Amino acid sequence: MAPFILLVLVSLLLVPTSSYVQQTKEGFISGVISDKGLDFAKDILIEQGIASIVQLQLPEIEKSVQVPFIGNAKVILSEITIKDIQVNSSSVVSGQSGIFLVVSGATADLAMKWRYSCSSWLIPIGISDSGNATVKVKGMQVGLTVDLRNEEGTLKLILLDYGCYVGDLSIKLEGGASWLYQVLVDAFQGNIASAVEDGISDKVSEGIGKLDTLLQSLPKQISVDNFAELNVSFVGNPVLSSTSIAIAINGLFTERNVVLVPQRYRKRLPVSSACGGLPKMIKVSIHENVFRSASLVYFRADNCPSFFWFQEGSMQMIIDELPNQAILNTAEWRFIVPQLYKKYPNDDMQLNISASSAPVILVDYQDIRASVLVDITIDVLEAGEVIPVACISVDISASCSVDIIRNKINGRLKLEEFSAYLKWSKIGKLHISLIQSLISTALKTVVIPYLNLELKKGLALPTIDGFAFQNANILYLPPWIAVCTDVSYLEDYYLTQHSAHVS
Repeated sequence: MAPFILLVLVSLLLVPTSSYVQQTKEGFISGVISDKGLDFAKDILIEQGIASIVQLQLPEIEKSVQVPFIGNAKVILSEITIKDIQVNSSSVVSGQSGIFLVVSGATADLAMKWRYSCSSWLIPIGISDSGNATVKVKGMQVGLTVDLRNEEGTLKLILLDYGCYVGDLSIKLEGGASWLYQVLVDAFQGNIASAVEDGISDKVSEGIGKLDTLLQSLPKQISVDNFAELNVSFVGNPVLSSTSIAIAINGLFTERNVVLVPQRYRKRLPVSSACGGLPKMIKVSIHENVFRSASLVYFRADNCPSFFWFQEGSMQMIIDELPNQAILNTAEWRFIVPQLYKKYPNDDMQLNISASSAPVILVDYQDIRASVLVDITIDVLEAGEVIPVACISVDISASCSVDIIRNKINGRLKLEEFSAYLKWSKIGKLHISLIQSLISTALKTVVIPYLNLELKKGLALPTIDGFAFQNANILYLPPWIAVCTDVSYLEDYYLTQHSAHVS
């Protein structure tokens, strides 16, 4: 139970998100990719697109041309290879009609081989020659327009329009007769330009197809542990504005192996795209209902019958050690509960703490508030036997502040208040006011420090396919808690993956 608040955040960050200001009815996790994030994604997309195009070999070009004083010449251009591409400027714009990305003023360097053969009545034996050439493509523009649609809880990337245009090109011939250069310029310039345009356009279409396949393969549920899954199915169609791209996911926890049934909510859940004035690439917002769904799932796991698939409770702990170990002996209780000491003199004890209802969780302006009703059963350990002797019901209110330090999500739990009453007893009436100090000691010296120790360990923000979160911070915006972050791309990761793929 201790780290489940942190687990919610990390589970969310494992989901590829890009989201918006006005959330749909069923989405309790929302993310926003700002224009800064779109620019970052554009640069990565262009970089990887260039990597897929460089070394691309274009189809062979063959033509027969009539050369003055030479006759009919058969000229073949082969091994036409794009060696390098340089981008001068690029931009990305989103709106209701889709996402438009354009690269302009780009240049490309090509290498190729040429060969020709010709014969005429003047040269009956025929002549032939071969060599190399380089081509410089200038003023190249590449553009594409895509849209995002929700298909039964998954995202589909639709390529609406795309194309490549070559402005100008120059050819440098290595060797060959003087007439050959003019032939290449006059007869082949258009063919080379078309080959470049078609080759790059095909790569654009292929790349979008791969991205669509990746989106289609995203899971609708993420397994958290043996008890719970996170419903990460997308809700509604993405909303594209001039400053962001928006997608919402369901975001609620469910029990393992439960078939998802779409739920309906009567009111919309508005989410702000602001990050407290900080220019961040991504903002992920979590509604407090996400935490409530988690608490309900884990509570049900705790109270599940033994024949069910839960093997152990998730909201239960046994205290058999304390800094002042004497408290866990009936001798220490002889003045507070004399009948306990009389019936079980000098026997060791343990406290069995379990939740009797699902925690109620609220997001406040500075932390997350939780209230939970727990039963503390006092067990006496006698001759190897555990004997429950009394049960005290305690209503606990606590707060948990969550922060991100050095790329780790950390939390700290604080006990706000508690009240107690006797639920049942096998040793007669207990004076609750006298034993509240013992309960307070157990909570303050064992339970809260134990949970804080778990929370202090922190959970590292994940690296997803080579992308890492940077300079992340948390905002409390009741009933939402938000993670605002930049993203960095680990180039070494990409190079490693690319090399492995090539090999």
